[in-house]
Amino acid sequence: MEFNKMEVLLEKYFEGETSIAEENELKDYFSSSNVAPHLEQYQPLFGYFTEAKEQKLSSEVPLVSKKRKVAWLSIAASIVVLMGVGIYTYFNANTVRENKELGTYDNPEEAFEATQKALAMLSDNVNVGVEGVQYLQVYEVTKDKVFVE
Repeated sequence: MEFNKMEVLLEKYFEGETSIAEENELKDYFSSSNVAPHLEQYQPLFGYFTEAKEQKLSSEVPLVSKKRKVAWLSIAASIVVLMGVGIYTYFNANTVRENKELGTYDNPEEAFEATQKALAMLSDNVNVGVEGVQYLQVYEVTKDKVFVE
């Protein structure tokens, strides 16, 4: 009789439909010495819970403060940022002065020649772009001939 009851409880347990009282009944049954031979295979499953209750933690776990690590990390990060800013200003101080001198001419003829060179270069690049657009126009015309609606 009791074996049939335990089999029904086991089925409910594996289906996840048991109550806490029924699970405690299963644990008590499998921790006892009179377990049915065909149910002995489930004994380690329920015996684990009683063994886990008896285990005690004997060693202490050292706790490491995270505040100390964060403080050192923030100090190191600020030093790196300050060094980066200092190195950037040290090496780029001369280039800022040189960039201020660009584009100024004392002689108007030199300025005119430089302007003509710049405009010629701009014209060449714009013409390359216009040629690409002309290919698109040929494509559109061809597409309209092929795909007549």
